[in-house]
Amino acid sequence: MTTQEVAHRLIELVKTGESEKAIHELYSPNIESKEVSHMGPLHLKGLEAILGKHHQMQENMEEFHSITVSEPIFAGKFFSCTMHMDAKMKGMERMMMEEVCVYKVEDGKVVSEEFFY
Repeated sequence: MTTQEVAHRLIELVKTGESEKAIHELYSPNIESKEVSHMGPLHLKGLEAILGKHHQMQENMEEFHSITVSEPIFAGKFFSCTMHMDAKMKGMERMMMEEVCVYKVEDGKVVSEEFFY
C-alpha cells in the first residue's frame, strides 16, 4: 500500500470505531509511538505495547460521544491529520480532546506515530 492508501484506510477505520482493526491491519510489528501525556512523555515500541495502550484507553473510557478526523496531508513517507474526540474518561469530566497525529509509512505499514495535544 502507498502512504496515501494507508492514510485513507487508517482514517476510515478510526472514523467507524475500528481503531484496533487499523492497528492489526496497518501497523508494523516494530511500530514506535511517541506522545507527551498529562503524566509525562510516553515512548512505546512494538505492536503489543501499542495494543496495550489502546486497550487501557478503552478501559478508562466511561462515555464516548464522537470522533472526527481531518483529511490527511502528505509529505513523502509521512502523513498527518487532526483528531477531535468528545468523551468522558473515568474520574474526569466530559471533555473535547484534540490532537495532531503524524505517521510514517514504510513498505505499506505504519512504522511510527507521534501525537501532539
